[in-house]
Amino acid sequence: MKKFLSIFISILLLLSFVNKSNAEEVKDCFEGLNRATFAFNQGLDKALIEPISKGYRKLPMPIRTGTSNVLSNLSNLVTIPNNILQGDLKAAGLNTARLSVNTTIGIFGIFDVAQQMGLVKDYKKEDYGQTLGTWGVGEGCYLVLPILGPSTVRDSIGTLTSVLGGDPWYNVTVKNDTQYFKDSDYYVSKGTDGINFRSKNIEAFDNLETNSMDFYASVRSLYLQDRKQKILNSNKIIDTQDDSDWDDLQSN
Repeated sequence: MKKFLSIFISILLLLSFVNKSNAEEVKDCFEGLNRATFAFNQGLDKALIEPISKGYRKLPMPIRTGTSNVLSNLSNLVTIPNNILQGDLKAAGLNTARLSVNTTIGIFGIFDVAQQMGLVKDYKKEDYGQTLGTWGVGEGCYLVLPILGPSTVRDSIGTLTSVLGGDPWYNVTVKNDTQYFKDSDYYVSKGTDGINFRSKNIEAFDNLETNSMDFYASVRSLYLQDRKQKILNSNKIIDTQDDSDWDDLQSN
């Protein structure tokens, strides 16, 4: 825990160069490189991710629901510490109770038993990028990461925080050699999370691409708007997304 806190404090110091005024207007400092990476990601999506997502949609609804529930349950491992860091102890308590009940009685989260017990899922996913945002750290420059997709300097460092000790699921799978979990368990869960999200938004993204004069700019605007809403815990709905998380293979 002390090691993680040291890493997180170091990251905050690295972020000191990010001007808070950038929160109002995010600069696309690396637009040329970003557009090239975006084109690569689009090619990968068309060739692999979208076809797999369409195949995933053909699975029986109970399987997809159970998978989505497990992924949502796992996300609490990152959400809970960020609830605490943001000072939202009520959300941290509720999510901790939900994680405990669904992991045990709900069989790793396949069944949302907590919901049936009155532990209603009222709270959104949280991540270290959102926490930094609530602390007043500006986004910095907009970035498009290979495979992972849209991000910012702040959100990228938030993602790095997860793999440096802030994500318990990463810690017990990739970082620690245990007899219960393998490295592949982490990567499969993240890949499935991305496919799950993509399958829910096939038509929405197709419509966005068809109706956009500049698809890259539209996705950039959508991502930045979504992140600001998450930091503010806004309930405003973005039509292009029907999942609670933009993320991609990251984010939350």
